[in-house]
Amino acid sequence: MMSALMVGFDLDMTLIDSRPGIAAAYRALTARTGVPVDAELAVSRLGPPLRTELAHWFPAERVEEAVTLYRELYPAYAITPSVPMPGAREAVDAVHAHGGRVMVVTSKIGRLARLHLDHLGLAVDELAGDLFAEEKATSLREHGAALYVGDHVADMVAAGAAGIPGVAVATGPCPADDLRAAGAQVVLDDLTGFPAALDRIIGLALEQ
Repeated sequence: MMSALMVGFDLDMTLIDSRPGIAAAYRALTARTGVPVDAELAVSRLGPPLRTELAHWFPAERVEEAVTLYRELYPAYAITPSVPMPGAREAVDAVHAHGGRVMVVTSKIGRLARLHLDHLGLAVDELAGDLFAEEKATSLREHGAALYVGDHVADMVAAGAAGIPGVAVATGPCPADDLRAAGAQVVLDDLTGFPAALDRIIGLALEQ
């Protein structure tokens, strides 16, 4: 049973603190377009797709242009300032120590997510990008994920839609109570508590 274990993780504010790099990319976008983006506000609410955030700042007819330019700027500005979240490496290692595999399912497009994972040396077995909320459930089911770990209420919605336990870390924009209300079966302060809780979490998954 353990050899079949697949654990899904969100990326931003779950495995990595990408706020410094994303803020830098937004500031570069402002410099290139002349459209003011409040970078600190934008990174305080990471989780939803890029288009959702850019629609707060750009007129509708310029959102796709802004998405394209932001993604062009991203590798130069956003990768090196980003760091692992506390306990991220240990959480990934704990899954592998159980004979399991790790997948990342994120709203960030895959090629940019991969740059983060490679830069930080996070050993992820599968990666699915450009998915949000219920969209993530398709990939989680496809890869047989037993549980999904995330920081956003939308991640708990994804777990529920996939029919697997949602494990929340209160390290992103969503308070613990909101994560519970969204269906989280376990809420951790951060990933440092994940290895010790993994056996209990696997037990929840086996009950599904």
